[in-house]
Amino acid sequence: MKRIVIMMVVVGIAVALIGCGGDQESSEERASSAEADSTDTVTTASIVNTAEGFIDAAGADGTWIIATTEDLTIDEEILVAGEFTRNDELYRKIALYAQDSERNITDSYTVSAPRLIVQSPNTRIESGTFRGDVFVEAEGFHLRNATVDGDVTFASAALEESFEIDEDSEITGTVEVDG
Repeated sequence: MKRIVIMMVVVGIAVALIGCGGDQESSEERASSAEADSTDTVTTASIVNTAEGFIDAAGADGTWIIATTEDLTIDEEILVAGEFTRNDELYRKIALYAQDSERNITDSYTVSAPRLIVQSPNTRIESGTFRGDVFVEAEGFHLRNATVDGDVTFASAALEESFEIDEDSEITGTVEVDG
């Protein structure tokens, strides 16, 4: 029974992410390209429910959006790397939530790891909790309806200045610039 419920959640998220025409993010908008040398690669959402799947999706050969379907505990650092685009803008999203077909958030998840290293420009953590420290090495990191249960450290003052956090987000630890 649990397996059926999980499969229904995965299918529901996939349908919501792929969506039907007329919503805020059409399927064409969700597709993105990563530039590796001079070759463009089109990617779509990566729906994950394992530590290995999350790590792979976050890597340079992963996808523009990493959407988990349950709480995950990862015993190693997570590297969010690579350049991905959506609507011709550099963008990366870590979606820690489930939503229904009308984009209402139905559940939030926690991903726990010792450290999340953000090297992808314009990476956003949305609607869930990352439990661990975050080290930011790229511009445009932001939190939207999300919690970082740990410290956030920026590699430079310029990266901290490009950081955005909405009123529904929080950081339980310190926010500082390295060095």
